Amino acid sequence: MPRLNEIPLSVLDLAPIREGGAIADTFRESVALAQCTEALGYTRYWLAEHHGIEGIASAATAVLIGHVAGATERIRVGSGGIMLPNHPPLVIAEQFGTLETLYPGRIDLGLGRAPGSDGPTMAALRRDPHAGVDDFPQRLAELEGFLDEARPGQRVRAVPGQGTHVPRWLLGSSDFSARLAAREGLPFAFAAQFAPARLLEALRVYRDNFRPSSVLEAPHAMVGLPVIAADSDLQADYLASTARRKFLGLIRGAPGRALPPTETLDWSPREQAQVEQFLGAAVIGGPETVREGLEHILELTGADELMLHTDVYAAEDRLRSYELVAEAWRA
Repeated sequence: MPRLNEIPLSVLDLAPIREGGAIADTFRESVALAQCTEALGYTRYWLAEHHGIEGIASAATAVLIGHVAGATERIRVGSGGIMLPNHPPLVIAEQFGTLETLYPGRIDLGLGRAPGSDGPTMAALRRDPHAGVDDFPQRLAELEGFLDEARPGQRVRAVPGQGTHVPRWLLGSSDFSARLAAREGLPFAFAAQFAPARLLEALRVYRDNFRPSSVLEAPHAMVGLPVIAADSDLQADYLASTARRKFLGLIRGAPGRALPPTETLDWSPREQAQVEQFLGAAVIGGPETVREGLEHILELTGADELMLHTDVYAAEDRLRSYELVAEAWRA
């Protein structure tokens, strides 16, 4: 199995909006984090599509990707992910073809099939909330037709987009996208940052069914993880109360902006167990605890990459967490 210092580490940013903060602050902090993690040697910086969620500012995902890419020089910037059923594949090809043209060799297109929103928001997106996601493979094939070389008889082309070959990843929290990524010979990223229960099953399905392609000769799996590093285990656990409060709000049907850390949480045993399910793969602690935790995840999963999501209240604590992980990564 690979060791921590042998694999790429990357960043997942949900563009969190703090209680008492402004969305403009969120965008400035995302740029600062991207610049910091680029300097620290992280490989990718991904942003996720969510709509109508009070605490997340990355709804216009492609726009924000361009903003971050324009403020950095080397780090790959991409989506983790674009929810393909929300959009015509042609539009996504044009957006990401434009990004690839502006920032060649630095753009990733991670694709998911979840709505990233509730029913009314889906309707506002002109997406039929009853349509399901069974056509995801067909949408993927259509998108690939717009990003790769034009096919014989193809009447519609993405301009920009056609021939840009933007790298595609399939994202998932179950075995559906794992099977599809395996069939298509694409890299696969599992969302253990919020849904770790089927992590090992999905990785097994992906690797067992993988077919080599022009993109990949062998399976390539990335695991998303919640990671909060601080100068001590006690401090990290305190900072993690912000993430726990976020999931508690989701469980109670009252999602909101990121809340400050707190010493105690007013929750029932059932609610605590549900929050712990969301954070079941979390690595939280001081430098040594985090290093050991990440090494354990690698031993358990054999991941080819790790993508870290650090959900804390203060921007300086988020920066510090990625700095401490980078120090453990190089040790």
